[in-house]
Amino acid sequence: MTVLDKLSSQQAIELENKYGAHNYHPLPVVLSRGEGVYVWDAEGKKYYDFLSAYSAVNQGHCHPKIVEAMTDQAKTLSL
Repeated sequence: MTVLDKLSSQQAIELENKYGAHNYHPLPVVLSRGEGVYVWDAEGKKYYDFLSAYSAVNQGHCHPKIVEAMTDQAKTLSL
């Protein structure tokens, strides 16, 4: 169980406002998972992730080949 499983979106946003760096205004949504072009918020609502070109997930979230490569590497050497 993760911390997000125990917090509502509003609680997570309040923590971000209190402790987070305020270098930009975040979107008022708390994402809990992603798969391919979709992301889900803490309440289970599904969204298209249109920010992939802005970030490092232009291949989609949890791409099977990338997850496999990360898992293989972690089995070889992890610090």
